[in-house]
Amino acid sequence: MPFDDLPFAIPPFGASFGEAGPAPVVDPSLIAALSAEFALRAAEHDAAASFPFENFDRLAAAGIPALVTPKSAGGKGGGLGDALAVVNGIAQGEPSTALVLVLQYVIHNQLWRGPAWPEALRDRIARTAATDGALINILRVEPELGTPHRGGLPATVARKVPGGWRISGTKLYSTGIPALSWLGVWARTEDDEPLVGTWVVPRGAGLAEQGIEVRETWNHIGMRASGSHEVVFRDVFVPDDHAGELRPPAGWAAPDTVATAWMSTLFSGVYDGIARSARDWLVGFLHARKPTGLNGASLDTVPRLQEALGGIEALLLTNRILLRSLSAAVDRGSPPSSSDSLLVKYTVTNNAIDAVARALEVTGNPGLSRDNPLERHHRDVLCARVHAPQNDMILTGAGRAALAR
Repeated sequence: MPFDDLPFAIPPFGASFGEAGPAPVVDPSLIAALSAEFALRAAEHDAAASFPFENFDRLAAAGIPALVTPKSAGGKGGGLGDALAVVNGIAQGEPSTALVLVLQYVIHNQLWRGPAWPEALRDRIARTAATDGALINILRVEPELGTPHRGGLPATVARKVPGGWRISGTKLYSTGIPALSWLGVWARTEDDEPLVGTWVVPRGAGLAEQGIEVRETWNHIGMRASGSHEVVFRDVFVPDDHAGELRPPAGWAAPDTVATAWMSTLFSGVYDGIARSARDWLVGFLHARKPTGLNGASLDTVPRLQEALGGIEALLLTNRILLRSLSAAVDRGSPPSSSDSLLVKYTVTNNAIDAVARALEVTGNPGLSRDNPLERHHRDVLCARVHAPQNDMILTGAGRAALAR
């Protein structure tokens, strides 16, 4: 079993992220301060579905976009545990900002784990993250394809031309697009036996001049500040040395255990952070609320509500143990199977959703009021269900793995 050493893979329960093991790359007090600052504007960005550019200016000033970039390329050289601490902390203040960071960290980790990316391109992406806070995302989802995790070839096509490629296609849910400096495009060649991979488009002075149109279509119930708009590429030129990981479709079938562990940990860390904010608001509410029926006592004296809060604590403790164990295993070079990493994602995200739902159940109308943040936390945490692979794929894969054993 991958987590047989579970009690030794996590810090003491009372410790905060980063207190056990090596010193954290980023001071936890800085993350807490940034999270509190971002929380002050979270409701405003949620209401307007506006992108929090100012948050990323603050993160860039602290070098946080280059957190997991190697020191040799100007980054901080952090591991998965460091990334989890940052993402989880920032998500407690403004989760859309944390979601953009998740994609940044996952991709920067992938860039340095193999020879599939041109060295000069990899170095440029890394150094701009360190010097300018430059952000990257790989745009995968399409109107016809849906999520690539369910199979099928992308409709976006890379056509070979002298000196490079021409990219045409449409991408949905392009998280962070208002601030991205590097647009990775998941596409296929137009050959009879196509190759599939990523073509990296540097953001120029103007997207329209490059043949790129951003359609501001993101109008979801949650994570409204993520800028996850539709992007259309019309014959966009990409140099030869900006293509990476080109493989036959079958070459993408084998699971990458490290990449799966990074994605499972960090996506889950965002939604666990949202649930922790919901828990904190609930605690404050129970302390402050003094109904007349309690003769001056506050709700925190009611055993039924103490029990409800205890149930939430149990869910969050489980999350903390699983996330710390998984990140520690990866950082020491022994990631679990992809199936087990995805079961962590399944468990943590469902616990997070359950925790916020329980907080709503016991607070009633105040919890559902838009004057309070709990209803926003509820809308945000529900977005955990959309990140691929979804629950049905995770459980089916785990079942097959168990049968194979």
